[in-house]
Amino acid sequence: MLLRRLFHLAWPVLIGQFASMGMMVSDTMQVARYATGDLAAVAVGSGIYISVVMALVGILSALSPTVAHLYGAKRNDEIGPQFQQGLWLALFLAVPGTLILLFPDPLLALSRLAAPVEAKARAYLHMLAFAVPPVMLYRAVFFFNQAIGRPRPMMVIALLGTAIHVPLSYVLIHGIGPFAELGALGCGISNLVVALFGCCAGGLWLSAGAAYRPYRLFSRWHGPRRAALGALLRLGAPMGFSTFVEITSFTLIALFVARLGAEVVAGHRVISNLHALMFMMPLSLATATLVLVGHAAGAQDWLRARATARVGIAVAGALALLFGITVWLARGAIVAAYSPDPAVQSVALGLIGYSAVFLFFDATHTLASFSLRGFKVSFAPMFIHVVSFWGVGLAGGWWLAFEGVGTWLAPMGAAGFWLMALIATVLALTLVGALLARVTREHIEEARAAALAPA
Repeated sequence: MLLRRLFHLAWPVLIGQFASMGMMVSDTMQVARYATGDLAAVAVGSGIYISVVMALVGILSALSPTVAHLYGAKRNDEIGPQFQQGLWLALFLAVPGTLILLFPDPLLALSRLAAPVEAKARAYLHMLAFAVPPVMLYRAVFFFNQAIGRPRPMMVIALLGTAIHVPLSYVLIHGIGPFAELGALGCGISNLVVALFGCCAGGLWLSAGAAYRPYRLFSRWHGPRRAALGALLRLGAPMGFSTFVEITSFTLIALFVARLGAEVVAGHRVISNLHALMFMMPLSLATATLVLVGHAAGAQDWLRARATARVGIAVAGALALLFGITVWLARGAIVAAYSPDPAVQSVALGLIGYSAVFLFFDATHTLASFSLRGFKVSFAPMFIHVVSFWGVGLAGGWWLAFEGVGTWLAPMGAAGFWLMALIATVLALTLVGALLARVTREHIEEARAAALAPA
């Protein structure tokens, strides 16, 4: 029963995420066949964009466990006002995100890109800056649907968005018909169009859907409320920072290895893109697990919450092993499908083994982290992620990549970052897993003590 409910929530999220990832894969493949310089610009630009936006989305994701707890406790009259505060938070968070992408000089300075590539990356980021507000509003709708166990509408919107993006980006990259040949900038324009579409489609779906009427999402509008926004920020800020730390521990690699040449950046981009595609499976399971843990926690059914977390972790780990083995066996064909450039293929093949092993630890760690979010625990995991992914992963990776270890180990290039990322994730899994076990045990013991206490 529990496994069926988990997959019932996870599969629409997985398809929606694959659709969204399909946009990134399409960008990588199309631009790789257009020009290596444009691929490097998209790699660096998208790394910055994803780091900024997903950090903000991480903060906004506090809406999901908050609404899930209300839904599990059957406090439906409070769900609509809470969703409205989520929309306000989305708009407030969009302001700094837009400004960072409009003025990316400090971040681009880290990459030491050649002037032509930097100009392309800058133009790409300027276009994506205008996509931040609709993306944030869309995410608020996504988190709300996720929390009440209705992920299918967002799956449909994601599929339609990808169906729009793939041909549109091709036309804009290559300049088909009346459209100018824009290269990397064409990807940015197409992403903006899809962001606007997703935002409008999500709002219309909520307004017209009969299933949403009991929540009165728009009928009794509330302005920004300090207490509600403060509660979301207290829960969401550590979640957002954790997301930022995890993402930048990878996206900053593209900036750091840019000094090694466009081929190295492009090869890293291919493997990070492939890994992100595989990661959609554990991420969808983690999303479903968070919701079900939140529902159980809202109902104060702590045994069900613990069982949900355990099942999610076990399933994600098993599937990650299967995916990793498959990718390793088919590595040659996969890399060749991404890029025809032999230099890019050589770099990618040198990194793909790290990704195949890394996926198992990344998957199980993510399930444990999202389970804690279902319990509304986010502060301690943030510190674990900072130490693991920045302290061990990124700093250690930089040292192995460019300095090596004396005469014992020569500088490893991009592979140094991937090796230390693997070690950092093993550490994070160990610490987060121990924290999850303690949190569930404490809740269960408190509930048993309360049940035994005299009335």
